[in-house]
Amino acid sequence: ARSSEQKVGWNRAKHKLEGYGSTWEPREPLPESQEAAATSPAMSTTKGGLVIFTANSNPSSRELGRRISERLGVELGKVQVYQEANRETRVQIQESVRGKDVFIIQTVCRDVNTTIMELLIMVYACRTSCAHKIIGVVPYFPYSKQCKMRKRGSIVSKLLASMMSKAGLTHLITMDLHQKEIQGFFNIPVDNLRASPFLLQYIQEEIPDYRNAVIVAKSPASAKRAQSFAERLRLGIAVIHGEAQDAESDLVDGRHSPPTVKNMGAIHPSLEIPLLIPKEKPPITVVGDVGGRIAIIVDDIIDDVDSFLAAADTLKERGAYKIFVMATHGILSSDAPRLIEESAIDAVVVTNTIPHEIQKLQCPKIKTVDISMILSEAIRRIHNGESMSYLFRNIGLDD
Repeated sequence: ARSSEQKVGWNRAKHKLEGYGSTWEPREPLPESQEAAATSPAMSTTKGGLVIFTANSNPSSRELGRRISERLGVELGKVQVYQEANRETRVQIQESVRGKDVFIIQTVCRDVNTTIMELLIMVYACRTSCAHKIIGVVPYFPYSKQCKMRKRGSIVSKLLASMMSKAGLTHLITMDLHQKEIQGFFNIPVDNLRASPFLLQYIQEEIPDYRNAVIVAKSPASAKRAQSFAERLRLGIAVIHGEAQDAESDLVDGRHSPPTVKNMGAIHPSLEIPLLIPKEKPPITVVGDVGGRIAIIVDDIIDDVDSFLAAADTLKERGAYKIFVMATHGILSSDAPRLIEESAIDAVVVTNTIPHEIQKLQCPKIKTVDISMILSEAIRRIHNGESMSYLFRNIGLDD
C-alpha cells in the first residue's frame, strides 16, 4: 500500500549554488513501496562494487556528477582527465575498477568534440581494466540534431552511437533525445529519461496564476511536445505557423534525388517523373488564443535563440502579457544570453543537463531546474538490477 505522503506528491525546495544563483531543486522522490521506504536512497540501498566517474576535464561541468554522487552517498571515483600540450586527451584511472559497475557521467561543454573523446577514452580505459559493466550517463546526447540524412551529409548520431558501443559502453542513460528513434542507432540498452515532470512541477509552483497560461509550440514540429504539456496541465495550446523553420525541409533532406533538372539522356523519353510543388511559407499566424494569457513556449533544446525571440515578439503582438520558455537542454551558445536579456521573454527555464553557470551570470532571466534526482535513481536501479518502469510512469508511446 502506498503511504499518504505519496498521495500528496513532491514538494519543492530552493537550493542555492555557491556563486551561481539559484537552482530549483525538487525534494527526494518517494519510494514505490513501504519496503523501499524503510531504506534511504544512499549507499545503504546500493550493492557493493559501484564506481562513479566524471569524464569531464572542465571543472564547471563536474557539478552534476557531484550532485549525483551526494544523492547516492558515494564519493566520486579518482581519475585524472586532462589535455596535453598538443591537445591530446589523456585519462588516468587512479583506482581499481575490476569486476565493478562503472558509471561515467559526461556533460557537454563548449568543446563538444573534446567532450566526446574524453568519454570514449575513459570508457575504453575501463574496458581494458576489466570493469564488469560500463554505463554512460550522458544527459545531453551530442550531435542529436544530426540524426537524419541531409543531401550528401551523414547521420552523425549513428556514427557516435557506433563509436560508444565499440569503445566498450554496455548501457546508456540519457535524457530527452532530440528524436527518440535515436535509441535504434545503438546495439546496447538505452534509457531515455524525461525531464518534463520537473518542468511541469516548476510551472505549477513557480509561475503565479499558471491556470491562465497557454502552452505554445513555436513551430508545428513542436506541437506534439506542447500537446503533452497542455494535456497534463489541463491548459490550452497554441501553435505558431509560418515562421522560418529550422527543422527539415525538402531542399536539404535528400529527397531531391534524382535531380530536378530533366536529363533526357539518363531517363527514358517516355518516362517523366513528376516534381513536387515547391513549398511557400504562409504569413506568420498563431493558431489559438493568447490574448491576456501567460504564454509558455516548450521545446527540448534551446541553442540559437532567434526562433524563440521571433516567437516571443509574435506572442506579444497577439496580447500575451508574460512569456516563459521551458526547455530540457540549455546550450545557449554564442550571444544567446544577451539576446534573451534584451528580449520580451520573461524567463528561460532549463535543466542542468548542460552546465550554463556563465550564461546565468550574463542573463538573470535564465533559471535552472535540478534533475540529478532522477539520474541518481536510475543509477541506483540499474546497479541493483531493479525495474526502470517506475521512472517512466504515465509516459505514453507518443511522449
